[in-house]
Amino acid sequence: MGGGNAQKSAKAAEKNRAKAAATKSPEERKAASAKAAQDAGGITCKVCRQGFMMNSTIVQLQAHLTSKHAKLEPTACFANWAQMVAGEAAAAAAPVAAPVKKKKKKPKQEESLDDLLNAGLSGTKKKKVGRSVGRSVGGRLGR
Repeated sequence: MGGGNAQKSAKAAEKNRAKAAATKSPEERKAASAKAAQDAGGITCKVCRQGFMMNSTIVQLQAHLTSKHAKLEPTACFANWAQMVAGEAAAAAAPVAAPVKKKKKKPKQEESLDDLLNAGLSGTKKKKVGRSVGRSVGGRLGR
């Protein structure tokens, strides 16, 4: 029956121990935290101290330059501007995978109106005459 608080606590502690055993080693944690600290800094504008993510593109940084610091040089805002431009140019020059070819659709054969009318007229069906959908008041409607 039970399931008191002590039992719940023991089960939660066991679950947490299993989770901790399956996670990273202290060296892996230290390396991950160092990378997170580096990425957290990201790219920062020297003038207004606005932060940008590490994966920000040159286009996004250029938009910041033109809107906020139009009179300044890009290197005044971003110390490694030349490296970022060179890196993005190298990435753009890298070979790109061949685009996937799409299958061509077959053109639909348009039928003339005469063909459609002839098909409709030749196979006419008679309308069934049957019982009405509703039931009488004395029937099983309310039961």
